[in-house]
Amino acid sequence: MTGIDIGSGAFEERGFIGRRYAYEAANVSPPLRWSGVPEEAKELVLLCEDPDAPSGSFVHWVVVGIDPRSDGTGEGQVPPGGTELVNGFGERGWGGPHPPPGDDPHRYVFRLYALSGPCVLPEAPRAEQVHEAVEKVRVADGALVGLYRR
Repeated sequence: MTGIDIGSGAFEERGFIGRRYAYEAANVSPPLRWSGVPEEAKELVLLCEDPDAPSGSFVHWVVVGIDPRSDGTGEGQVPPGGTELVNGFGERGWGGPHPPPGDDPHRYVFRLYALSGPCVLPEAPRAEQVHEAVEKVRVADGALVGLYRR
């Protein structure tokens, strides 16, 4: 399986995500860029989750149907061709970092999956449901981890 390189102009790998992107601030999605998507990919799926959330992995963003020929997305933009699903806050689209005040920094894992065919997800998927659905049709993936604390 090949790997996708994913990065952001807003934060480095394992670096802190700016407050602007947080749920209690401007709550805009960070810009992302990617490369290394295999030719056979039919669509991309983006998941951002917080595996350190007290109640289990919390979904901050799920976007399906992203154009596999795209190479990124701008700040506050939906990735090209993508459809945003409902996040863990019960809202469609991006829901920024919002860990409990005083917690150690939480990890926000942005994972981009390249798929050989469509995956079927509910309107408001849990992180585990996304992982299970993409596993059957995944041809490549890549991850970027950002940190945030309040």
